[in-house]
Amino acid sequence: MLTFDIPPLDYRLMPEIKAKIDNKTKPLGSLGRLEEIALKVGLIQGTLVPRLSRPVILVFAGDHGIVEEGVSPFPQAVTQQMVQNFLAGGAGINVFARQNGIDLRIVDSGVNHDFDPHPALVNAKVGLGTRNFLTGPAMTEEQCRQAMTKGAELVRAEIQAGSTVLGFGEMGIGNTSAASLLMSVLCELPLEQCIGRGAGHDEAGLTRKLETLQQANDFHACSSEDPLHVLATLGGFEIAMMAGAMLAAAEKKVLLLIDGFIATSALLVASRIAPAVLDYCIFSHSSDEAGHALMLRELDAEPLLSLGLRLGEGTGAALAYPLVKAAVNFLNEMASFESASVSRKVTT
Repeated sequence: MLTFDIPPLDYRLMPEIKAKIDNKTKPLGSLGRLEEIALKVGLIQGTLVPRLSRPVILVFAGDHGIVEEGVSPFPQAVTQQMVQNFLAGGAGINVFARQNGIDLRIVDSGVNHDFDPHPALVNAKVGLGTRNFLTGPAMTEEQCRQAMTKGAELVRAEIQAGSTVLGFGEMGIGNTSAASLLMSVLCELPLEQCIGRGAGHDEAGLTRKLETLQQANDFHACSSEDPLHVLATLGGFEIAMMAGAMLAAAEKKVLLLIDGFIATSALLVASRIAPAVLDYCIFSHSSDEAGHALMLRELDAEPLLSLGLRLGEGTGAALAYPLVKAAVNFLNEMASFESASVSRKVTT
């Protein structure tokens, strides 16, 4: 039995943090969302002087058996090819992580390929890809628990090494199909509202994807009341590992940077297991993948950015991190009215 003891946020410090923000040399509320972020990070860390140390993005990679049904315009081999690209430092997430001083971990959660050892690769493989969920469960429940447990172990190690902010990304051909089904079942929404073009479907491909996923949905008839069963039946190794990682990070009161559609689907599962996980999340962006904006609304989430991204890999989290850093820095470094000898607004 997987259990996570996630403490709810302690709001007793909120008046002091808000007073500190309001006492900076600026008009009230003039830093907008940055003020909200500063307050949230202060509450998560339980301090008036929060610190962001050793930012890490973990990119979880896994393959999906449903790909054999033609739900993706790309072959499954692209997953392992992109992992090699990550390891070589040539992908989008590599560029943005380097730019922003973020450590990157590439995690083989279940790619259908055996990689040679590499210093940047974490071997956490549960299997050589999930099974085709059109004909049976994607994972056994034991495999699902194994993936979640491994994700939790990985982030606990990062936190032990000093990380106070963790971002989550993924790579896996076919994983928008898994995420769409998770969303449809757990949010009790029509599948049509949850699927999109993924890696670039044309109209015919999108129709085939919808028909295939509807068959799988009808076949399994999962209940939203059992999120672990839903995850095992329709998810992926990388999604399960992310969900476990997110829950364990929140348990340790660490800030979570949530990326796009796939990462948010992992959080959706995690939130159905332990709703308090949402208290520790900052949502980096609203993806251009159909369904993501609706999923964010279901989670009552307000993303920081809207850039038309749909790459995955944790790229949105990497791009949003400088905004989080700016929020913490203004809280810690910006002068107060008293320290700068600046007059306050005249009240009448």
